[in-house]
Amino acid sequence: MLLWFRNDLRTHDNPALHYFLSQSDSEKPRKAIFFVSEKKWQQHDWSPIKIDFVKRHAYALVKELALLNIELELINADDFSQQKEYLRDYCQQHNITEVVASSEVEFNEQQRDKALYLELKASGTALTLLEADVIVPKGKVLNQSGIMYKVFTPFKRAWLTYVQQAGFEYLGKVLNSSVRLAVPSHASDTNKECDSQESLSSTWPLATFFEQQILPSFYQEKISTYKHNRDIPSVKGTSGISPYLAAGVISPRYVLRLLLNKYPDLLLASDSEEFSWLNEIIWREFYRNLIFHEPRLCKHQCYKENYQGVQWHNDITLFNAWCQGKTGYPLVDAAMRQLNQTGWMHNRLRMVVASFLTKHLLIDWRLGEKYFMQHLIDGDLASNNGGWQWAASTGCDAQPYFRIFNPIRQSERFDPKGKFIRKYIPELESLSDKEIHFPHQFIADNKLNIYWPAIVDHKEARLKALAFYKV
Repeated sequence: MLLWFRNDLRTHDNPALHYFLSQSDSEKPRKAIFFVSEKKWQQHDWSPIKIDFVKRHAYALVKELALLNIELELINADDFSQQKEYLRDYCQQHNITEVVASSEVEFNEQQRDKALYLELKASGTALTLLEADVIVPKGKVLNQSGIMYKVFTPFKRAWLTYVQQAGFEYLGKVLNSSVRLAVPSHASDTNKECDSQESLSSTWPLATFFEQQILPSFYQEKISTYKHNRDIPSVKGTSGISPYLAAGVISPRYVLRLLLNKYPDLLLASDSEEFSWLNEIIWREFYRNLIFHEPRLCKHQCYKENYQGVQWHNDITLFNAWCQGKTGYPLVDAAMRQLNQTGWMHNRLRMVVASFLTKHLLIDWRLGEKYFMQHLIDGDLASNNGGWQWAASTGCDAQPYFRIFNPIRQSERFDPKGKFIRKYIPELESLSDKEIHFPHQFIADNKLNIYWPAIVDHKEARLKALAFYKV
């Protein structure tokens, strides 16, 4: 048997790993593989920081699996065809009768697995895929007609009912084997290199530390104020778990298990402060179910098909100004600088900048979606696509087209003292708390010559957007 790690680089609550251990001889060396496919990852718009983050976890997993008498080999493979070729050859050379892995929901990965299943079956090898990326199995939460919900709130209610009645499977942590393998020297060297302070993702600790220190601390100290603080970008009020879920290095089922251990009645307390954080986890489940039921979303099609033929303006000059954080709207620009400098963006700001791109500039949401994926450490096709289509009003249960965020009002409301703006746009540090939300208005009065003028006027852009979307 061969264990194939994919978007599940973890030993904690990993169904494929548990199955593999239960079916293989613990007294004999056991083999696992992980394909390092940087060319394919780049084709899928993975950011350099996410690639670095995943590689760090792969090298750390080599050591962790050695304690379980499993040798994890990291194999370079440019694309899916090389992955399939390696697996076919390896299974034939070593008489492998079964390959076990975690399933992946994305369209291209699904097509690869379907083709590989048939190819391996022809040579007598089974491909066993187990689900590891959601709490409730995809396809289990359906409406009375047996189809996927088109609105989040009823999906959430049905999801909660399912968990309350059927529970959810949590496999826990794998115990170390009494047999030990030597860690390959090249793995140790590379792990040291990837976990150095020069690493692109070094400010994000490995998942084991996050599980043991950061997540319990968040539950203990911050979750009770999450509902309020999550919208304040100058406050570190969120958990920071999104990169770990996106990379599959932490199990969402563990996240819920730990949460319910602390708040046993949380599933029945949807009006509580703590539930607002769980609500975000359920949004993640919603979006993963969406692309499971609607594979066309993986091809960047609009969920609402009547938006598919929209003629976006796509002004490249305006798009570049947005990318560079030079729109003239301080909160938008500070948010884009945060993304470009750190590989992450506060969730409230993601909505603000996405609304600005699609509603103020009338630029195709797919350009923003791609730019986010190319820069975010937590880039995830399902959540990123869902979020962008929500902002652009083209998605499932999206905001109505006439809801257009006012970036100035958002700034005044969620960064009233300008703390976040000053952090990423120090040029504006001398402005008052009132002025800092409107620096573009002071250009004409020569009160400010270190900032760029607004590329669009909010009121005019809003009227144009309403007319544009009505058509």
